[in-house]
Amino acid sequence: MNVSSYGLSQNYYQINNQQNYIDKNAKVSLEVDEEKSKELEKEQEKLNEKINKNSQKDKSEEKSKPKTANELDPAEKKLVQELQSRDAEVRAHEAAHLAAAGGLAAGGASYTYQQGPDGKQYAIGGEVPIHIASGSTPEQTIANMQKVKAAASAPVDPSGQDMKIASTAAMMEMKARADLVKERKEESEALQEKQKEQTQKTNPYEKELKSLDAINNQDQNYKAFDMSA
Repeated sequence: MNVSSYGLSQNYYQINNQQNYIDKNAKVSLEVDEEKSKELEKEQEKLNEKINKNSQKDKSEEKSKPKTANELDPAEKKLVQELQSRDAEVRAHEAAHLAAAGGLAAGGASYTYQQGPDGKQYAIGGEVPIHIASGSTPEQTIANMQKVKAAASAPVDPSGQDMKIASTAAMMEMKARADLVKERKEESEALQEKQKEQTQKTNPYEKELKSLDAINNQDQNYKAFDMSA
């Protein structure tokens, strides 16, 4: 009975050990499978990100790729026509400024561009730098401001900024003209004073002669009075 019980106990122990071994191996195998699964998931995520990036890049390149005239839809064709018209208008506008500015232009025309559906760049804005400065004399300032006004109002349709520049030039011209009148008046007065001083130097007895002439005229008046009496 004891032997038999011992044998059963021994067998039970062996069975338990085998079960623990199986469970342990199964657990290890399960952990390994989970790690592999996580690694595969990470690789799959990386692959998906790469695919998404490439897809977005392809879409972006396809979107930015210029279209031919035949590939444009009606709305795109209309936009291209508007951009072409605007480009011609802007270039003519700035060319008129540049031609009228002459030597007052500080450089050539610069433009702001917009890309059309056809992939071309169209000018939608522009400017010509112009010196607005007083000259060394009122006459030079007046001449400069007249050129500035002509340059600002040269285009067929001057902008608000163009009219503002022309107004500033007109005010500077008015001031220069006032300065010129004042300067000429001062020059005239100085010339008269100089001539007066020169006359006194050439004939120092002029005052005495004028006094004698006055006395003689007075004597003549008295004689005329006596004769009439």
